[in-house]
Amino acid sequence: MDRKAKRLLLLVVSCSASGVILGGTASWAESKQCLKAPQVTTECLTQDPITNTLQGISTGFIAGAGAAFGAAWQLRHED
Repeated sequence: MDRKAKRLLLLVVSCSASGVILGGTASWAESKQCLKAPQVTTECLTQDPITNTLQGISTGFIAGAGAAFGAAWQLRHED
């Protein structure tokens, strides 16, 4: 594996990991905030917090990987 491929892999992994952490944390916090609201909705009561958190994690992963590939593509075209 050449140096550019290693750098791209490191960029994708780090951005994806950041997205997973941020997406999971935001979704988890949102589900907890929903339960602490003055008026709890039926949608809030029927949502599974674990499923909601997993959706946030997967969205964060995709967003992070997409951002990394977008940044790498832009840098490649600037050279």
